[in-house]
Amino acid sequence: MATQLKDFKKRWTAQGTMTQHFRLDGVEYDLSDLSERGQTLVDRLVFVRTQIIELSNQAALLSKAKNAYIADLKFEIIEGRSGVDLGALFSGD
Repeated sequence: MATQLKDFKKRWTAQGTMTQHFRLDGVEYDLSDLSERGQTLVDRLVFVRTQIIELSNQAALLSKAKNAYIADLKFEIIEGRSGVDLGALFSGD
């Protein structure tokens, strides 16, 4: 099972200060308990996770665009073979 950083949260303490917590392998940690290097690693991990999500969303968008281009190309090929302007046939004019 892969190690995962989950549930990065900000919480108020009883003293009225804000603390940041994160969950790693099912154990919750307070960010302020980590060394400077540990905090930097958490920042980098959060950045990488965000980038993965953004790239995944971009891949989905590009896949939709690719499929639309393929559909348009098939339409153009059919129109070219038939000699009929299918766009004009299906337009409301």
